[in-house]
Amino acid sequence: MITKRLKSKKTLSERIADIFIYLICILLVIICIYPFYYVIIYSISDPAQASKGIFLLPKGFNLDTYKGIIKLNDIPGAYLISILRTLLGTGITIISSSFFAYLVTNQKMYYRKIVYRFVIITMYINAGLIPWYITMKAYGLQNNFLLYILPGALSAYYVILLKTYMESLPKELEESAKIDGAGMMTIFGRIIFPLSKPIVATVGVFSMVGQWNQWQDNYFLVSDAKLQTLQMVLYNYLNQANRFQSMSSNAIDASAVTSSITPSSIKMCITVLVVLPIMCVYPFLQRYFVKGIMMGAVKG
Repeated sequence: MITKRLKSKKTLSERIADIFIYLICILLVIICIYPFYYVIIYSISDPAQASKGIFLLPKGFNLDTYKGIIKLNDIPGAYLISILRTLLGTGITIISSSFFAYLVTNQKMYYRKIVYRFVIITMYINAGLIPWYITMKAYGLQNNFLLYILPGALSAYYVILLKTYMESLPKELEESAKIDGAGMMTIFGRIIFPLSKPIVATVGVFSMVGQWNQWQDNYFLVSDAKLQTLQMVLYNYLNQANRFQSMSSNAIDASAVTSSITPSSIKMCITVLVVLPIMCVYPFLQRYFVKGIMMGAVKG
């Protein structure tokens, strides 16, 4: 027993190596976290003091820039459009991609391999911006809210993840349901889809991030101010921070202004407003990532 305990103890060199590894990992974590932390403390600091330099703690707590951004007329509507786009787009993407993935796992589906491969080909062949623009316009999606939902209803990458995960589920469950008289929709809705929760959650988060960050379709095909997304509105403000400085200053009650709003503080606040909603979702769904990706990629 004593010999085993001695063997189990780490040598001095092994302990030094462990400490060195831990220090490197801590350093990498700090490098990854600090930029966003810096943006947050800058955004809530007094703009005049923050412009002189800021490191670990905010200088002079001040929310005037946030007040100016929120009081602008187009921000609440753009926030609502982005939220609706993210929720509806993600829901339709999950349902469409999941059902299509289930169909191509069905041995009785005619030409299922050909159909599946045609979908996969779209990952490697892209017609380009001009054909995409002409197609979206021909479908009547210009200045149409459906532009944010329909084109992304089916994703080849999500289909691959969902299909390989569904193929790893026991076939006996589906066969026993068929013996009991269950149809295809019943099997999918009550057996396959619920059991695919880990990979569905993973696809859901990927889709939410993609929908929330997307702005190119808005840029090329939407000119209606009522359909502008938050990303597009803030992108315009970000590129015109000096003009937005005067706009936001006018939006705030003059008696509440204790310091000047700077273009840098505007950029920091915009960054926080765009990133914060998605960051609130990650802690709740992150636990599904490893399980969903690993199990969904075993046969890929």
